[in-house]
Formats: sequence, structure tokens, C-alpha cells
Amino acid sequence: MDRYINAPIDNEIVNSLKAGDCVYITGTIYTARDAAHKRMYEAIKNGENIPFELKNNIIYYLGPSPAREGQVIGSAGPTTSSRMDKYTPLLLEHGLKGMIGKGKRSDNVIESMYKNNAVYFAAIGGAGALLSKCIKKAEVIAYDDLGTEAIRKLEVENLPAIVVIDNKKNNMYESHK
Repeated sequence: MDRYINAPIDNEIVNSLKAGDCVYITGTIYTARDAAHKRMYEAIKNGENIPFELKNNIIYYLGPSPAREGQVIGSAGPTTSSRMDKYTPLLLEHGLKGMIGKGKRSDNVIESMYKNNAVYFAAIGGAGALLSKCIKKAEVIAYDDLGTEAIRKLEVENLPAIVVIDNKKNNMYESHK
């Protein structure tokens, strides 16, 4: 089923999404990869603030290529999500509602998604140039020293993704082998 959703997302939206749903996301999302996740994880563990509010937000596992002249952002394809798995449960406990990436998630992350009412979306790997056309604004908001792995605030319009794991542990990677 095709769904158009606005980000940030809340429990009502998360509860309505089912594994297999094709979604088009419009609104504000954030990017973060391994190094940024590690910094946010350590900050939370130390009782420090992180660069953006996790509650109801979506993180896109993305390290874009440099933007060409006249573009908002370069190629914007997803990175492998499992590299964030050791940090994800803590972020979910602090209100993160959605993640966009590619590939399987650990049992620990899936259990945390269930416990914290969150969803995992897959974006199409290899389609970064097409996905970048859905990004209308991109701004580095933290960890600029990380280069492409800096945290970015993105304004997206109809960014396509598939609900791969829903908040009830339905997992397309398992059910559609």
C-alpha cells in the first residue's frame, strides 16, 4: 500500500505502518552515520545534549557525496544499517521513531523497535542520484569535522522508502526470503 507521511512522525503514524508499505516521506529528517552515532551515544551516556531532538524524528543513514553546482546535495543513497546497531537501542529509548537505511537489523534493534514503538524503512541502494532529487534543502547542523558523515538536517519531499520492519516485529527480510 502506498502511503504519504509527514516527518517528524508520531505514535499514531508508526502504529498505522505495516511491513511492506511503500511510503513517501515529506518533512524534516536528519542524517547520521557511524561516527555521528558514536558521538551521540557517548553524549547521551554522559548526560550531555545531542545536536537535535530525537523524539519523533527519523534518521537517514546517509553520507552524501558532494553536491554538484546547482544541486542541494550529491548522491544520497543509504548506507548499511547494521553498522549503527550497537548505538540504536539507546537512541530509540530517547524517542527516535524511524530509521532509513539498507540491510538487516540485529535482534536487539528489532526488540528495541518493538519496545519503543519505532519503524525501519529501507531506501533503494544504488539509487542515490534519484533519491537526492527528493531532498529540497540540506544543512550541516553538527560534527562538521566528520565531513560527509556530519549530521545534516534535510527537508525532503516524497522521499520513497519501504517499511521493512514495523513496530510489531514484522520483518520483510525474514518473511520474503
